[in-house]
Amino acid sequence: MSIHLVRPSNRSKQARTMLVSRDCGPAGCSVDWLTSDRIEVEDDICAFTDFSLAQGWGDGLPLVPPTESRVRSFLAENDRYPDELIARMPDGSDCTIEKIVINAVMAGAPPASLELIVAAIEAVSEPDFELYGVNATTAPVFPAFVVNGPVRQALDIPFSYGCAGGVATKANAIGRAIRLIMRNVAGQVAGVTSQTTFGSPGRLASILMGEWEERSPWAPLAERRAAVAGNAVTALNTMGTMNVLDTTSTGARAFLEMIGKSVAYPGANCFSPSMEFSEMAIGINPICAEIIAKEIPNIGDVQEILWRFASLPGDWLQEQHRAQIEAQGRIRGDGRIYATPEPKDMILFVCGGLGGLHALGLHSFGSSLAQTKPIAATAPAVHSNVA
Repeated sequence: MSIHLVRPSNRSKQARTMLVSRDCGPAGCSVDWLTSDRIEVEDDICAFTDFSLAQGWGDGLPLVPPTESRVRSFLAENDRYPDELIARMPDGSDCTIEKIVINAVMAGAPPASLELIVAAIEAVSEPDFELYGVNATTAPVFPAFVVNGPVRQALDIPFSYGCAGGVATKANAIGRAIRLIMRNVAGQVAGVTSQTTFGSPGRLASILMGEWEERSPWAPLAERRAAVAGNAVTALNTMGTMNVLDTTSTGARAFLEMIGKSVAYPGANCFSPSMEFSEMAIGINPICAEIIAKEIPNIGDVQEILWRFASLPGDWLQEQHRAQIEAQGRIRGDGRIYATPEPKDMILFVCGGLGGLHALGLHSFGSSLAQTKPIAATAPAVHSNVA
């Protein structure tokens, strides 16, 4: 990765501002903590976007040139040193604050989003998330993120209508920044380091959504998963979004039956013989969640009912598939194959608009396990969520 010293054609080159360290003695000495190479290009977004594609840094969408002044300004609004190591990527490369900020600037992410991006990178870098497999597999999988706490409003992260994509908000740039980091630092390139067969639109801007805590009848996701109260992010992996619509059911168990049976289909990774275990993430819209909670207030009971319906009879599968799954011990005493090992592996959260009774299915890659991390405080900003 490089910081680009952009020299507009109609004005002279600006001198770099250096840090002064007193460690060198009373008079101090000039220190530049930014270690990336400087490359001169014209100050034009279209030209820089073309240049970035030629260099292998871009995603095909317009990029903001990460000039030194932009990178330093972004850093100046946060309490982080540029050489701070946040994570080591699967290819062995170091993901530092400097590299995170360069990609965040290119994506157009606001400086106040740095701590969320840092927490997201920490989450996907946990060994149990298995980022190497997520990045390299033939599947279309990509990391998605569910945010809890006041940071949702501060960064205008959608949690109601259109939360999984389509809302006009700068939070889209935050997800894109994470995707650029996956490309430029973690080295994910389709057909080279990633063997993804089809890919996904989520590999451009990811899915970054909030949980609608105010309309949830249960404790926030991060609190239930990791006892993290307030600002937190849960990183999970998904193949994309699946909508479940049920305009007929009238009771909690009927809704859960429809959701469970809908997400359980033979071609899902969680039923593949190549995956010995899996998780399943499901977003439930507030209207449906309210109906379910009135009848079944304990979310553990909700997970168990949903888990039982998210299963397939073993004899549905062809003999070769069934034999491999049976050899893994995944056909239970009742003759069924369950999407996840236990009910707790059905990750439930509340989100979405109020226009109908919908659920959001986020199918897992398999051996990658969701991770939850706290987010450091961030500055408030104007938000546009519809309550």
